[in-house]
Amino acid sequence: MRLDSYPLAVMIVILWSQAGAFARANEMSASDVTTALRSSFVAKGQATMERLQQDETQTLCTAHARHPLPPEVAEHVSALNRVTIKPPANGQYLGDFKRGEIVALSGTGLQSSDDPAKPAGGNCYACHELAATELAYGTIGPSLRRYGKLRGSSKVTLEFAWGKIYNSNAQTACSRMPRFGHHGILSEQQLQDVMAFLFDPASPVNQ
Repeated sequence: MRLDSYPLAVMIVILWSQAGAFARANEMSASDVTTALRSSFVAKGQATMERLQQDETQTLCTAHARHPLPPEVAEHVSALNRVTIKPPANGQYLGDFKRGEIVALSGTGLQSSDDPAKPAGGNCYACHELAATELAYGTIGPSLRRYGKLRGSSKVTLEFAWGKIYNSNAQTACSRMPRFGHHGILSEQQLQDVMAFLFDPASPVNQ
């Protein structure tokens, strides 16, 4: 299913986790869960039923959700997603950290109630700790405090971080993190700005 299409991403991750637990408890098949989800959603504005269509990555991850991911499947999923990563067209990985902070804080975009003409946010704080000044954050993902300060900004490090944000499944098969670049959730400029938020020495992340 197109369940990593932000901003439904975090909600759907929770739904899938709950659905998986329910399925195990009630011996439901993956198709039963899919049928239940389909009957629970209706198209509304830009939130269409197309979002419930799984690509190959999501199909494989759903099929193996109840058990540890076999190594060969994990490598196949990562390989599928590695080829989707596109480096920034201008060769610059870092944009404006102040704009990046706005993207990280914003939880709007792609919902039926949102203006489709306006850009989506990253809602990064839903899963990560970033700037020390923000006290409300999720813990699904690791803390990103002092990200650039601790890791530096070598080309290898920048490429790794870009790839993780662009398509998380390239590095971690069946990651819960939305594939922001691959699915066009964030624009290239937004991705560059979020990168700056993580790496710029002046960013509140690195204070």
